[in-house]
Amino acid sequence: MKISLVSVPVQDPVEAHKIYTTKLGFESKEYDPTANLAIVVSGDAPDGTAILLEPCKDSFADRSQRSAFEANLPIIVLETNNLAAEIERLKAADITLRPELNNPRWGIQNVFEDGCGNLLMIEEKTA
Repeated sequence: MKISLVSVPVQDPVEAHKIYTTKLGFESKEYDPTANLAIVVSGDAPDGTAILLEPCKDSFADRSQRSAFEANLPIIVLETNNLAAEIERLKAADITLRPELNNPRWGIQNVFEDGCGNLLMIEEKTA
């Protein structure tokens, strides 16, 4: 068994789709703005796990999303093999980054805001 699709709460799926595809570098897999349906995938793994940008405004997920953000809990961990380059790309895309985390046991990591109410973590993995 493997993960096919995960749901990420967002306030506005149409705006989230725009941010995830233009600023974060994901590719659109399925998109229907009239139905508030937005699914994105990694450009590095278009056949891998997809992310459903799930509308959460005025729902139980809205409170959960806010709580996770206020507690500084990232909801997804993303992987790159060149963190420095990825951080510069995110900065150039005007993504809000949190202070760098560095724990030799876990490697170098950063947390950033997705612009849709969530914190995401990016970590460097080398082969």
